[in-house]
Amino acid sequence: MESSTQVRVRRHPAGTTHDDLVAVEEPLEIRVEGRPLAVTMRTPGHDRELVAGFLYSEGLIDGADDLTAVAHVRDPLDPQDNTVDVRLASGVSTDEGRFASAQRAFFASSSCGVCGKATIDNVLIGAPPLSSPRHASPELLLSLPDRMRAVQAAFEATGGLHAAGLFDFDGELEVLREDIGRHNAVDKVLGHRLLADDVPVDDRVLMVSGRIGFEILQKALVARVPVIAAVGAPSSLSVDLALRSGIQLIGFLRDGTFNEYVA
Repeated sequence: MESSTQVRVRRHPAGTTHDDLVAVEEPLEIRVEGRPLAVTMRTPGHDRELVAGFLYSEGLIDGADDLTAVAHVRDPLDPQDNTVDVRLASGVSTDEGRFASAQRAFFASSSCGVCGKATIDNVLIGAPPLSSPRHASPELLLSLPDRMRAVQAAFEATGGLHAAGLFDFDGELEVLREDIGRHNAVDKVLGHRLLADDVPVDDRVLMVSGRIGFEILQKALVARVPVIAAVGAPSSLSVDLALRSGIQLIGFLRDGTFNEYVA
């Protein structure tokens, strides 16, 4: 399925009518061993990466060897192929507790939790602070927005997609993915690395096109990403988690300037 579709629009105040493109949004059901785990609204494309990245960033799998298959389910009631089922390697736990925890985390809003400190404490139990933090140079960081925008083809066509990209510390782009959901875009690039059997992602800078919420910081920490940068703003909870985990957090990276969040 294409990432964009054609619609008719009337432009005001002139009142002219013309064709335009909008980003495609479709549900994707994620199943593990045939059991429904989550449904996300996503832009079709790179679905296997999205699912693998989601399972990885939610702590359900540790690497590519935990998977035996990630494939679309052929269902006559689902002509859009909007279901992906995952088969796990022998010995990988599918206990109810882990799945229930992932489901709660997935469906919760960004305002969930009893308090921010307790939420961060809980995250750091499963994903401890980085043992060897790295920092990107100002020159590298300032080059990233233009490098990423140059390959955002779907955003250029629709104006309606978020992007996430992994760059090495020389500024070379490894992978970029676009999606209607910023979390999905991050899961797609992390899933790209996992399916290539190349995790943790401790040798890359994660660049995102929008704001940085807590969930994106959490995904980066699970994957051991040392630097995360964004065109937009971070939240207070994402700043707190970055400071406690050793991730270099960069916000408002645009127009030749940026904020680095420090203690």
